[in-house]
Amino acid sequence: MTQEPGTTPTPLHWKVVIDCADPQSQADFWAAALHYEVEDNNALIERLLELGALPREATVEFHARLAFRDLVAVRHPDDPYDKDTGTGLGRRLLFQRVPEEKTVKNRLHLDLHAAVGEREAEVERLEGLGASVLRRVREPSGEWALMADPEGNEFCVQ
Repeated sequence: MTQEPGTTPTPLHWKVVIDCADPQSQADFWAAALHYEVEDNNALIERLLELGALPREATVEFHARLAFRDLVAVRHPDDPYDKDTGTGLGRRLLFQRVPEEKTVKNRLHLDLHAAVGEREAEVERLEGLGASVLRRVREPSGEWALMADPEGNEFCVQ
């Protein structure tokens, strides 16, 4: 597909996909951590089941609704979403079940920005949700806490 000279390309829609062992637990943690919402795909799943396009074993009950067994997303509560599918159309994290365990440091991580003077309170809140502090960093460029989510994925709180 070629672009007409002088036109601005349409930005691509994206989401961050995080490999994990338990998508539902990760979605719950990150929804609480970010104050996001877990996507509700129940209507889409029911349609796919009725059409025979999805086997029942590919689903689980999650928060008293049908969910995909191997993927769950969380979305920013202010962003638009498709009401027919429950799929977010803005800022999203998708948690995808994979068979292998995490073995090395993440090459990509999230930086969470606490309100001024609230970093320690935010770190404590996240620890209460199941995160752990790996180390506290104090450098000329700034201070932050390096943390890990319940499956060991690193993130920072600034």
